[in-house]
Amino acid sequence: MKYLLALLILLNIADGVLTHFLVERGLAREGNPFLLRIVGEPSFITIKVVGVILSAVILWDVYRRRPKLALVSTSCFVVAYTVIVLWNSSLFLG
Repeated sequence: MKYLLALLILLNIADGVLTHFLVERGLAREGNPFLLRIVGEPSFITIKVVGVILSAVILWDVYRRRPKLALVSTSCFVVAYTVIVLWNSSLFLG
């Protein structure tokens, strides 16, 4: 579980960095309506990092009580963020 959470944190940060870069250069737009207004701001990456660390703490707490649920949920988030990072990378490279 620790490795999954670490991977989730890294993928989320990669998503933030790629999104910030792509949006600033007009190559993409933010798909999350909650982050849409701050994507060009310097606080965008900070908010992404704080949010994913808070999410990891919550998932770790769930893991202590319901390990199977936490493992499945975290795995789904890792898959989703992997797809997002690959998509953003294709926009960056393409």
